Amino acid sequence: MSRTNTTARRIGTVIAFTLMLLGSLTMVLPFLWMLSTSLKSSRLVFDFPPQWIPDPIDWANYVEVWNVVPLATGLLNSAIVTTLVVVVGTFSSTMAAFAFAKLDFPQKRALFVALLATMMVPVVVLIIPQFMIYAEIGWIDTLLPLFVPGLLGNVAMIFFLRQYMLGLASELLEAARLDGAGFFRIYWSIFLPLCKPAIAANVIIVFMATWNDYLGPLIFTNSPQNATVQLVIASFSAFHAEQTDYPMVMAASVIAVLPVVILFVVLQRYFVDSLASSGIKG
Repeated sequence: MSRTNTTARRIGTVIAFTLMLLGSLTMVLPFLWMLSTSLKSSRLVFDFPPQWIPDPIDWANYVEVWNVVPLATGLLNSAIVTTLVVVVGTFSSTMAAFAFAKLDFPQKRALFVALLATMMVPVVVLIIPQFMIYAEIGWIDTLLPLFVPGLLGNVAMIFFLRQYMLGLASELLEAARLDGAGFFRIYWSIFLPLCKPAIAANVIIVFMATWNDYLGPLIFTNSPQNATVQLVIASFSAFHAEQTDYPMVMAASVIAVLPVVILFVVLQRYFVDSLASSGIKG
């Protein structure tokens, strides 16, 4: 019986590994094709079978793209918006998560449920009211609508970090209170360091969502100097696709996606640790 169970377990492992490998290929291959195409000349793009390793490798696209499109401006605007949302928004979200997880105050559960209920509202439903409000206060065609709401925190991050903090011993809070520490000191010195894996995982998600946001900049900005990198690439792609200059478009796309890839590689260990150790409680 044990030998049969071992064989069945091995077969299940092989099937699961095969399915995950196929799933990963569907995500990796488009990126590899984008990288390969960015290093080709236009005449080699539609060769069949495709050359995954271009011969010769042409780096000229990465040099020329900076001269034909305001990519630097788009990257700077995206960096400003994303940095503010990630840094300040993470600070706000962690404080809220600590309060909902470890502090007692009136109507805490009702407030948390109401906060979660906002996740059920589709983003597109809020676009027109937001646009009207931002137009009334003069924020249209500025970067303010892109990062100010994010400074107040992220509901998904608050939920995830609350669940993570619920798994931390409440005795840490009680012991610190006996030693005379205030709530902010307890949050900053004890619970925040213990939540590093969960925070890193959420930073990756928020960074990707903010950096790759296209709808918000498209609606709330209209001048080239306020365009984010996604708008720059979209307009650039619409023009150069007609010219069949796909290598140039792919070079710009590779440059735009590099910050996300680098951040994920740097924080990957924390991302995996957070998923392995977080529980669903409360």
